[in-house]
Amino acid sequence: MNVTEAIKERRTIRGYKTDPVPDALIREIFALAQQSPSNCNTQPWHVAVVSGETREKLEQALVGEIISGKAPQPAFQAFDLDLDEVYKQRQYACAADYYSTMGIARENKDARNALMLKNWQFFGAPHAAFISMPKSMGPINAIDVGIYLQSLMLLMVERGLASCPQGALAFFPDPVFELAHIPQDNGLLCGLSFGYPDDNAQINQVKMPRADVEQSVQFYN
Repeated sequence: MNVTEAIKERRTIRGYKTDPVPDALIREIFALAQQSPSNCNTQPWHVAVVSGETREKLEQALVGEIISGKAPQPAFQAFDLDLDEVYKQRQYACAADYYSTMGIARENKDARNALMLKNWQFFGAPHAAFISMPKSMGPINAIDVGIYLQSLMLLMVERGLASCPQGALAFFPDPVFELAHIPQDNGLLCGLSFGYPDDNAQINQVKMPRADVEQSVQFYN
């Protein structure tokens, strides 16, 4: 598989097989992702990869935070504020496509909440990576982390794996810091659930469209 094929193949997957990914393969992927570029070679990312018992404990703790009604405590701005109309429409269409695929009516709040809760259950993936950077850093450094995240996702596609980048996994940092050794001066940016995709899962049948390149890129000679 070449880069073009990996980019075309990559999708956000929300249904996984329970089979764990071999530890050696996980380590290979994260070692290769270290080659990602960053501003002045700062490499600002820190990653905690959870599997097995640690993953199970963390799921229980995160779901417990939701059930208890605890308010999100993201280290960085986590919500899309004051989006222009074109971006709002894309956001709404994304949610509508997922709910429609799952047969969930707009007014069915219980079903919508149950689907949202799956974020903190890693959508059934056997592994999750929690990605952080120093809280003293800002948007420029977050771009570096985003480049690193794309490297991870494409490397996973190349190896027959799937992933789901999730801002929601940064909402409740306390359980993550308790179960993983993350620098105390860091803040969570996002998480990445990953594993072998369940191609038969209903939620994986939706495929999000992309805008035509002309809507995003202008060429000048």
